Amino acid sequence: MNRLKELRLEKGVSQQIVADYLGITRQSYSNYELGNREADYETLSKLANYFDTTIDYLIGNSDSKSAMINTPTDDDIKFALFGGEKGISDEAYEDVKRFAAFIKDKYKKD
Repeated sequence: MNRLKELRLEKGVSQQIVADYLGITRQSYSNYELGNREADYETLSKLANYFDTTIDYLIGNSDSKSAMINTPTDDDIKFALFGGEKGISDEAYEDVKRFAAFIKDKYKKD
């Protein structure tokens, strides 16, 4: 579970902060990092969420920290944003994409 320590240090948080997030003692969390204790599925899921990674990465089944996702098509995005109305103009859709890029840049993680 060296990856837990690596992720925690990358995030710049203490063991106590992660333990508090999980609702366990710092010592219990420390045992996960040291490999003295194995996390159950629920705990792994919380850890993956906290560190913005996958369970597979945490347990060593993958070297990729982020989940692979399918890139949605323009029609998929239009459908999701406009309640099934795929008839939005190209100009309006480009405005939405520019706004989404702006928000992504503004709130991206360092």
